[in-house]
Amino acid sequence: MNFSQNFTPAPEPTGYECGARLESFYNWYAQVHGWASLLVCIFGSIANVLNIAVLTRREMQSPTNMILTGLAVADLLVMIEYIPYAIHMYLYQRPRRDTFTYGWSIFVLFHSNFTQVCHTISICLTVTLAVWRYIAVAYPQRNREWCSNKRTSLMIAFAYVSCPILCIPLYINTEVRPQVEILDERGMSVNLQTANSTVASLEGMTKTTLYFVKLTESRMSNVLKDINVWIYSVVIKLIPCMALTGLSIKLVKVLLEAKQRRKKLTTKNIAIKMGNGKEHACEKPKKRRKGNDKERQTDRTTMMLLAVLLLFLFTEMPQGILGLLSVILGPSFFNTCYVMLGDVIDILTLINSAINFILYCAMSRQFRTTFNQLFCKRWRLIGRWMAVPHQSMENNGHTGTNHTVTQVTQV
Repeated sequence: MNFSQNFTPAPEPTGYECGARLESFYNWYAQVHGWASLLVCIFGSIANVLNIAVLTRREMQSPTNMILTGLAVADLLVMIEYIPYAIHMYLYQRPRRDTFTYGWSIFVLFHSNFTQVCHTISICLTVTLAVWRYIAVAYPQRNREWCSNKRTSLMIAFAYVSCPILCIPLYINTEVRPQVEILDERGMSVNLQTANSTVASLEGMTKTTLYFVKLTESRMSNVLKDINVWIYSVVIKLIPCMALTGLSIKLVKVLLEAKQRRKKLTTKNIAIKMGNGKEHACEKPKKRRKGNDKERQTDRTTMMLLAVLLLFLFTEMPQGILGLLSVILGPSFFNTCYVMLGDVIDILTLINSAINFILYCAMSRQFRTTFNQLFCKRWRLIGRWMAVPHQSMENNGHTGTNHTVTQVTQV
């Protein structure tokens, strides 16, 4: 998640400005962001609950699905927590004295830390998912050992334990600080530079102490701010994005190479058997269908996971680049450019956290089958859509027989 929207930055000397158009867009989108984020969060919360319900079924158990379940839990936490934040900051319009109370500022501080931790967990699990799938495709003979259920559980636990530790600089770099403002009778702030010493005594105007989440003021504040931005933009964003880009390219390359090898091997074996007269005419179509089904099963699973990875790159890479530019170009870029794009960054991240359910339904027949058995047994249309023959399933590269569920594609 974007952390720039959760605190009020201290004024900095201007040196870099992104222009009035970006500021106009920021002011316009701020009016839309509340409802947009609320709708996305409601849909995403329901979708991730459904993801967890389906992926934790006994017939769906596999290392890959364990990671996807951990990912759904982290995304669900982000969605649920963002709903009251969106209502408070964007939808529930009230005077500043009621908006910026100490209690609400503590909540905003919690929001900035909690959402960043949960989203960092999602990033870590997404990288783990890419590594696990690459091993399944590139080293299928070692997949059962390297990507066992026990090791997968340890990696998920590591993500949930290490990410809060990684975000410690964020905790100590922000705080709630009081600020005295002069408010008019409508609760709007009056510019202190234009107010004289008797403004507070004027009718309808009062001095009020408001509370804001700001950067911590200390001797080490500038150092902590730089460390925080470097961790956010490089460690949490750019490094995972570069790793996922490399893994995705290798995954596609290995997949294409394996497909070519299978095609050549199948052609060669058929030619040898036909030459020796050992293959019956009735066996050939059956064996071809079995091989083609297994190949399509592996390809469909990999394509679905690649879609998850590419969606992640689409939403996370721009954040990392903007964060890095904030370090290189200085505070003026952060305050006049990055902050203005904060709401857009947030909505993209929320969409990324909410859309996996659609990808699973669109690209995994096994997920659709299990979902249908759980929730749609009485829907004849869905039942016809889900009908597939019984056959063996792929378990993150392992092969086994499932006697309790109809499935083709491992999620």
